[in-house]
Amino acid sequence: METRETPRRRPAPRTAEGGRRLHSAGSAIVVSLIGLAIALFLNAPGLHKSASIQPAGWKRDVALGVTGPLETVSSALLLDRPRRALKAALGRSGDDDIDTVVAAPQPPPTTPTPTPTPTPAQRAKFTPKQKLGVWIAGDSLVIVPGESLLRQIAGNRAIGAVEGIDGRIASGLERPDVFNWFTHVREVMETDKPRAVVLMFGGNDDHGFMTGIPEGREVGTFGSPSWRAEYRRRVATVMDTVTRNGAYLVWIGLPISRDADQTLRFDVINSIVETEAAKRESRVSYLDTYFFFAGENGRYAQYIEDSTGKLVKMRADDGVHFERPAGDLIAQKVLERLEDRYDFTSWRGG
Repeated sequence: METRETPRRRPAPRTAEGGRRLHSAGSAIVVSLIGLAIALFLNAPGLHKSASIQPAGWKRDVALGVTGPLETVSSALLLDRPRRALKAALGRSGDDDIDTVVAAPQPPPTTPTPTPTPTPAQRAKFTPKQKLGVWIAGDSLVIVPGESLLRQIAGNRAIGAVEGIDGRIASGLERPDVFNWFTHVREVMETDKPRAVVLMFGGNDDHGFMTGIPEGREVGTFGSPSWRAEYRRRVATVMDTVTRNGAYLVWIGLPISRDADQTLRFDVINSIVETEAAKRESRVSYLDTYFFFAGENGRYAQYIEDSTGKLVKMRADDGVHFERPAGDLIAQKVLERLEDRYDFTSWRGG
């Protein structure tokens, strides 16, 4: 008697509420991996920029080794176009560019004959119809003093701020690959033509890793003669770019910090800036902030007595950045330097 094999039945597909078909976990993983790969290629330029601006070390080397080919493939397949279009629409076309050129003024400025500080009668005059353009820029340390300065000049219609406060976190003169201040300063001076510029740099420059070093030149560790020479060149480049067409620059020095070793590194930077400013006495004013925030023993103090004897918190909890009263103090000193150079109050009369 013949026996018939019972045909195997396929299991009924699993469905969710509403009749939607359920997929296996493996399918979900595959879809996720495909989505991740697409995202990596679409964002390859940004990933490569992030890798390049990491601190020197094996992690940076590995990241560059991975993101470099990824960016090459993305560009070849035009997968980077959507990101670039979005960045352009947001006005941030250069976000992914790795620009390490230390752009010096062309042609190099000639050394002018030193001129004395103008007398009150000789100062250039500004009015609401002819405003004094002021540009405030630098790393994150400039933000609080910059805000204070904007508040102090807010009621003066003879002064106009250029671009608000151009403070860039984690930037400086040591790493143009993070943000190229040399290119940016030149562009602002050519486009907006401010007559007064307030800068503060160095808070992120107390390291030994520089980018944008001229070909064939080697730079040693922080504070070495070669490091000082290169950093001096960069400071001079910024100063000359700002002042070559008649603008006046107030450069705010780095403050004492809670970390004694960091303060010593800041001293190295301050000495370079102060020396270069002295070479351009009629065009650049160096504002030394060190003793603004030192206690009676000359060391770091987070709280400082005001004129009434009340203790006022001047420094942020990180021991580096400023609280509002410190910003107000620096802004007042900056304003005094600008008033020595320009007349932006006599228009009021009286």
